[in-house]
Amino acid sequence: MTGTAALGGAGLLAALAGRAPVYGQSLGAPAEPVTGVTIPLDLVAAERPTALPCFAGHTLPMWTLSDETWLPIVRMPFGAALEVSLENRLPREGEHASIHWHGIRLPNDQDGVPYLVQPPVLPGDRYAYRFTPPDTGTFFFHTHCNTAEHLGRGLHGVLIVEGDETEPYDADEVLLLRDWRIDAALGQFLAFTTNRGAGRAGTYGPVRSVNGIVGPTIDLPASGDCRLRLINVDPTRILTLGIEGADAAIVAVDGVAIAPIALFRWELGPAMRIDIVIRSPADGGTAQLVDYRIDPPLPLAALRGVGAPVRTGGFDPAPLRAGHVPEPDLSKALPWELRFDASGDADIAVVDDPALPYLGPLCLTLNDFWTINEAGWPSADHARLPAPLAELTRGATYAVTLRNPSRFHHPIHIHGHTLKVLASDKQTIVPHFADTVLLLPEETIQAAFVADNPGKWMIHCHVAEHQETGMMGYYTVG
Repeated sequence: MTGTAALGGAGLLAALAGRAPVYGQSLGAPAEPVTGVTIPLDLVAAERPTALPCFAGHTLPMWTLSDETWLPIVRMPFGAALEVSLENRLPREGEHASIHWHGIRLPNDQDGVPYLVQPPVLPGDRYAYRFTPPDTGTFFFHTHCNTAEHLGRGLHGVLIVEGDETEPYDADEVLLLRDWRIDAALGQFLAFTTNRGAGRAGTYGPVRSVNGIVGPTIDLPASGDCRLRLINVDPTRILTLGIEGADAAIVAVDGVAIAPIALFRWELGPAMRIDIVIRSPADGGTAQLVDYRIDPPLPLAALRGVGAPVRTGGFDPAPLRAGHVPEPDLSKALPWELRFDASGDADIAVVDDPALPYLGPLCLTLNDFWTINEAGWPSADHARLPAPLAELTRGATYAVTLRNPSRFHHPIHIHGHTLKVLASDKQTIVPHFADTVLLLPEETIQAAFVADNPGKWMIHCHVAEHQETGMMGYYTVG
């Protein structure tokens, strides 16, 4: 291994041991894949004036991926291949696009990072992806350049790989959580990034929504065990989620099953997902999905029971099937310490070697606010791809120490792999697999993973403004 790198992964269990009991059922056997199935998907990135319910009667120039819906949700069986055609019809000259399949451990040339693994898809061009997801669970997809604006305008979708249930739940709902940077009075987008926000916690949107609605009511079969897939696609906001008025258990983190554990409160940063099962209220009753991060706590959505009761026994949710992520061998793990911090007086490398690949101006700003291991993304207009942060040995286990000495949160995302999150010096953690880890201010997290997927893989903070102002890089697995 040469150099150092920032490996992200994982939502923290804020359902803390001692406050949230573990239920009695263990994980089921891993899912068996189907064979011979291909799922076609056409995505067209374009500007589509859209009046979402949360836009207060205004129509805004959203950028989306489908003519049929502002939020494409793709469900596919485990073992099927996904065959994607991407066309770029974005209206701005040079506004290239590509699709990153967030959390999917796919072949490197399908990862969707422009310049690093594929050419950028310029307006008027097309590109094809084809891969077979190796894991069941809840994932999403988004473009991977000019991320603050692209996410801010709506360039994202949901990918669900089915086959992980040991028995059917009584409902299965996607809840997409995000803010919008809009002036509701004028009906127009605000600036998607600010220097003040980029150098601090990020630039927040004033309009908060679930599935494009402010405070929706979601109907569920009464007294049923209902699966809710909570996905934070906001470029900035961190949520502290809980359920009031119903029993609830976490059954998966970032798509990977965990033995059910009661939900108390959960920190869900940008790009993180949790699947929960709730026992829905009786007919006419409501529970609330709540964000406790603000005072007073903010109800995000009402969950209403409808109809005759589905279940009458006590709440003991069926577990999911175990995932397919390889278990790290800690007895043979190689150490790796990673530090995510503000730039301060860090020595930002200047890369002007014309032999290195050209990046173009779209993906990054000229500001250097953040670093990984005291090095930011290279300067010189951020125009050249730098050397990798680290070169890892294929098949080896790495024990990763993730340090955040800064005053701000950093949800760190790793491409191509999934971490097992083991311990924190700030919180009690139930060990679990995940691909995006939320580092609290001045927190250190211990994690591990098997570097079994060859290629060039990104590492970055998923607060989009942090990513675009230095807290990003890539590592290689050979």
